[in-house]
Amino acid sequence: MSLSSLGRSCWRFSRLQCTFTPKGMSLFSWLCVNWNTPSPVHRSVCVKRVHGSTSVFTDRCYEGLYPGHIHTTALQKTLLAVGSGVAALHDPYRHDMVAVLGETTGHRALMNLRDKMRNDPEGFTILAERPRIRLSTLDLKEMASLPDGSLGREYLRFLEDNHVTPDSRADVKFVDDEELAYVMQRYREVHDLLHTLLGMPTNMLGEVAVKWFEAAQTGLPMCALGAVLGPLRLNASRLQSLFTSLGPWALQNGRRARCVLSIFYERRWAQSIEDLRQELNIQTPPVTLTATKRRNI
Repeated sequence: MSLSSLGRSCWRFSRLQCTFTPKGMSLFSWLCVNWNTPSPVHRSVCVKRVHGSTSVFTDRCYEGLYPGHIHTTALQKTLLAVGSGVAALHDPYRHDMVAVLGETTGHRALMNLRDKMRNDPEGFTILAERPRIRLSTLDLKEMASLPDGSLGREYLRFLEDNHVTPDSRADVKFVDDEELAYVMQRYREVHDLLHTLLGMPTNMLGEVAVKWFEAAQTGLPMCALGAVLGPLRLNASRLQSLFTSLGPWALQNGRRARCVLSIFYERRWAQSIEDLRQELNIQTPPVTLTATKRRNI
């Protein structure tokens, strides 16, 4: 590819990135259609799958590694990472852009997380069984009947208080390894459970505190970026709370806690949060935050 054609491609990428909407023709479709890829057949499969989603990971072989997978070159990943990073910085609630940033920059961190799960008996079972956390897999009535303080009851309360749903988590598309793609999917789907465990709502301070924990725990560049840039959106009083109490607590507990992806939460709904925190080596948060109204995740 010549420098002039690369420049034109980057310009077109920039224009499409600014107008991208999750339900329309995305910059990802454009990349699959317009870029020179090794196989026209593979390219058409990518375009078809960019508009679909699945809640199942299996061991079957797909042309795109797994359902929904979109093959991208190193250059394409770089452009996607830059474009999604700029969009996420402009609007932290663009979770589609945050998702793309995580997938295109997190390969090494995902490998480390996968290895931790493989070396943990419970994590190994999760990798083998591939459970998904979706509304279709949750027994909401049973969870609502659990006692206060249990993981299932408090997780359900978190979803209700913050007006969020596990179904809003995007399916993985750009991770070029089927098992690592599941690790990324699992990370996304336990994110709200981590909010519950840490006692953090989904307001900006709560999100930044969770990102500090996740950055220390997972090593994902996306989490580190959120941990660094998130405080820029906090007012003075919340910055003081973050730097004097919540931040140090989140970093310390993120480093020393057991891998949070290695917990089969679906089999622990009746367990008390306090017991699970002790098992994971997570201390009670030093500050109690309350949920505030904002846009849904």
